[in-house]
Parts: sequence; C-alpha cells; structure tokens
Amino acid sequence: MSTRLTIGFLGAGRMATALAKGLVHAKLVNADQIIASDLLEAARSAFAKEAGVGTTASNLEVAQSADVLVLAVKPDQVAGVLKEIRSAVTEKHLVCSIAAGVTLAKLESSLSDGARVIRVMPNTPALVGASATAYALGKHATAEDGQLAQKMFSAVGLAFQLKESLLDAVTGLSGSGPAYVYLLIEALSDGGVAAGLPRDVATKLAAQTVFGSAKMALETGLHPGVLKDMVTSPGGTTIEGVHELEKAGVRGALMGAVRAAAEKSKKLGQG
Repeated sequence: MSTRLTIGFLGAGRMATALAKGLVHAKLVNADQIIASDLLEAARSAFAKEAGVGTTASNLEVAQSADVLVLAVKPDQVAGVLKEIRSAVTEKHLVCSIAAGVTLAKLESSLSDGARVIRVMPNTPALVGASATAYALGKHATAEDGQLAQKMFSAVGLAFQLKESLLDAVTGLSGSGPAYVYLLIEALSDGGVAAGLPRDVATKLAAQTVFGSAKMALETGLHPGVLKDMVTSPGGTTIEGVHELEKAGVRGALMGAVRAAAEKSKKLGQG
C-alpha cells in the first residue's frame, strides 16, 4: 500500500478498531495514516487508546482528509452518514462499507455518480485477527480497488472477493457462524461437566478442540470428512459420539441455521 494513503473510519466501534489495529500490525499503513470519527466520546477514546491513532467527532473531517473511507456504522445510520459526507466524496475516494445488509446499489445511490464502492462482510473474530471476510466490488470500483480491499481485510484474517449476490450466504455462514460455534463450545463444555470435569477446564478443552480442529482443516487442506474419519477408529469412542450427533440431526440443523440466516440477511437487504 502507498505510504501516502490515508484511511478514515466512519464509526469507531470494535470492528473498526480491530481493522485499524490489523492494518498497523501488518505494516500496511502507519498509525498516523489512520483517522476515525464517532459521535460517542467513549468510542473515540477507546479507538484512540487501542489503535493509537487520531480521532474526531466529525465525519466530514474524516472524509476530507482520507483516501479510503471505511463505513463502520450500524445499518440504520448509513443513510445519514453518507448524506453528511456526500459533498466531500470525490473520484479519489474508495468507500468500503462493512454495514450488514446495505447493498451496493443503496450505497452508490447515496453518493455522487461514479463513486467507487466496495461492500464488505467481515465477522467478529477480526477482533483477534482471525476474521473470515468476503467483499464485492461496486460497478465503478476498479481491479486495483479490489486488490487494496484484499490487502486491507487480509490483515485481520482471510478475505475473498465474491459476487454481491453471494454475500447473503456469507452472512449466514461466516457472519453469523461464530454464534453457532460458541453454542457448540458451550454444549461441549456442558458435556464435559456432565462427565465430571471442572467447568473452567471443560470450557478451555472445548475451545481448544474447536481451535485445533479448525487449524488442521485450514492448514492441511483436507476435506472435513477425511479429517473426521482420521479420528473415528472402528468400534471406538468417537464413532459412538458421532452416531449420537447424527441421530440428533446436528448436521442438518447447522445447514438449516446457515440457510435461515442467509434468507434473513436477504430480507434485511430488501427492507
């Protein structure tokens, strides 16, 4: 990334903070190349403390001083923020929106003709540098804009460029997915407690098991079914547990959760 590039965050919440920290940690920009705005003084203070960058209460000031604008406010605040900065957004700006459910068409129609916009769907593990992110380019965004987005969001995890029509599926899978995994960790911990383990030990074992399994899937590139078969010895303990999960319909329930969340995301985008 250019050493002259300035990145402005419109909204200084946890996701914006995580991304700013990731950009600095990855040395894509220096801290003095980042600025953030937020109406809440507490949010500005937390952002400045954690990311070590400058903040302001003025969205317009950020738009006037930055080259890349990251729209990081709640979906119902997007229209107001874009109306506020519309006059300051020029052909030099790239606008990346991480507001869930707000379509490229809505973003583009709220800015001047020819605005370069990218819609991004990250997830909360960005807070620990392990996000799963997908993004889609607007009709005026260039290939270079896409490469820049790839670098930016790879700084806090994995990032994939997709068609916008697939972002609802991404929302259902990786956007909502952490909640499914936390539910799984909690249930595994409960099972450990039921089997006699102390709660703190059970929770740590459950979380580490999920972490290690995910790490193996990513680093080996093997199909999850192959990795599962590597654990399930004939007549052993694991196949007994897997049998209980299959009887309970866990596989189908997880598939249904992703599809239901994706459909809900689609409806929110139409609203």
